[in-house]
Amino acid sequence: MSSLRPFRLTTWLAAPAAALLLLTPVSLAPVQAQATQATPAPQAANPASASPSQTTVAATSPEQRGITARAIDKVKQVAKSAGDIFSRVPCLAPKGGSKAMGSLPHVAGKLVAGKPVTIVAFGSSSTAGFGASSPDFNYPNRLAAQLRRQYPTADITVVNAGVGGEDAPEMMKRLQKEVIDIHPDLVIWQVGTNAVLRNLDPGDTAKLVEDGISRIQAGGGADIVLVDPQYSPAVNQRAESAGKMVKLLGKVAELRHVGIFPRFEVMRDWHEKQAIPVESFVIADGLHMNDWGYACFAQLLGDDIIRSVGQIKLGVNVPADVRAYRPM
Repeated sequence: MSSLRPFRLTTWLAAPAAALLLLTPVSLAPVQAQATQATPAPQAANPASASPSQTTVAATSPEQRGITARAIDKVKQVAKSAGDIFSRVPCLAPKGGSKAMGSLPHVAGKLVAGKPVTIVAFGSSSTAGFGASSPDFNYPNRLAAQLRRQYPTADITVVNAGVGGEDAPEMMKRLQKEVIDIHPDLVIWQVGTNAVLRNLDPGDTAKLVEDGISRIQAGGGADIVLVDPQYSPAVNQRAESAGKMVKLLGKVAELRHVGIFPRFEVMRDWHEKQAIPVESFVIADGLHMNDWGYACFAQLLGDDIIRSVGQIKLGVNVPADVRAYRPM
């Protein structure tokens, strides 16, 4: 990730109005995180100026039917892939079950109340989705699809604010514009891998992350989940630095009362305890996850958000200082 600067992918996912599209992520390019704008689609003719016969012809034209058919096929394809990706290798939580999990009170409360929910996925190339065969299969899109299946009437937006090659120093420069100014309900902050690959001091990274958490919390009280480095050959070559980074990010999460998704331990469990070959979840560069890796990561993270909503519905009062969670 430090030697590559893969594509920069920023994705807005808003719950569609039509039930047919509930499973399909809608990719838009937000102004604050996209260098170029997509060419807007041609605007429909003003109904007031069109005759009834013209309007009818436009609505039933062969071209329009073709577009609709392709959209339906896309929905079916994404839905099928979401269900089929775990058919040969199931996505299982680390053995031993869940340890004491806190809650994500802000985002869970919004989902329970039926209010719009905004989630920002903040990070580097494994947030942007480098290694996925399609943008549909990066983890923010997978997470959005899962939450929409669980809450089909909810208005859920997932913003992909991942930029390849970055770590805490670069991320702090865009924290205000791409995270705080969006007023998210949940921030999932993946950080630390590029610092390990660059041999940066893990302590310096931890300090920057702690400062960033303070700024996010002061900006509106969003729930925050930190995601530590991935377990992969490239990271494992710097095992001492990676170990320090994982430990320090865990301490920051505990100190600041935020969530921590222990990605390193989860992925190590896949390999060492579930006997899944590394190449089954990491691409040939030895660093980035593949479709299965992103899908299982998103699934476990989404399961935890769903459990948190369940706690709120049941009236479970989780102490504010027990908000860090570990799906293990």
